[in-house]
Amino acid sequence: MKLTYYGHSTLGIETNGHHLLIDPFISFNPAAAHIVLDNIKADYILITHAHYDHVMDVEAIVQATGATLISNFEIITYYEKKGIKGHALGLGGSFTFPFGTVKMVSAQHSSSFPDGANGGNPAGFVLSNSENTIYIAGDTALTQDMKLIPLFFKLDLAILPIGGNFTMDVQEAIYASDFVACNRVLGVHYDTAELIQIDHDASKKQFEEQGKELILLGIGEEFDI
Repeated sequence: MKLTYYGHSTLGIETNGHHLLIDPFISFNPAAAHIVLDNIKADYILITHAHYDHVMDVEAIVQATGATLISNFEIITYYEKKGIKGHALGLGGSFTFPFGTVKMVSAQHSSSFPDGANGGNPAGFVLSNSENTIYIAGDTALTQDMKLIPLFFKLDLAILPIGGNFTMDVQEAIYASDFVACNRVLGVHYDTAELIQIDHDASKKQFEEQGKELILLGIGEEFDI
């Protein structure tokens, strides 16, 4: 799998000949102004929840790419009313797509669209295929439900929010990596606003002191798992 970080919680994933996009928030993020939206490739868009900083570019990217959405029932229904196709999952449910299997797992957060519409339950995803198995936590607090993941999956990478205030912070993400039994963490949901700024060097050191790796990518930077 090849990952591209587009800022905040937005990731591109190239795997098994398909392009996935996670929580598209690019054109509305000043820090990602150098990313050209028209260059984004997407066969599928995975949406963890409906907050503006995870969905603002969904419609523009679907219009350009024809991508299929994967999310909860309420989010898929919301976009189907706009003529956008999608596949709904429920918490604990899984489905095998051409690129691999996606399981929807719990996240402790909230979810509503910018227009106030119901965004259903927030969620995370476990994506597994012949290349790798990764956990995409979405926006979440530290939760005991994470301990269920290693009962069924051996993770190669955990993608965790680390900015605090709205989600877990760095220290809690270290515990989360214990819960999901994965010492390799890609940090997301940090630095986009003053409330979620982190000290990069200090954060990496906290992970290193626990025998773990925290990966912090520059916007537009690629990473091979």
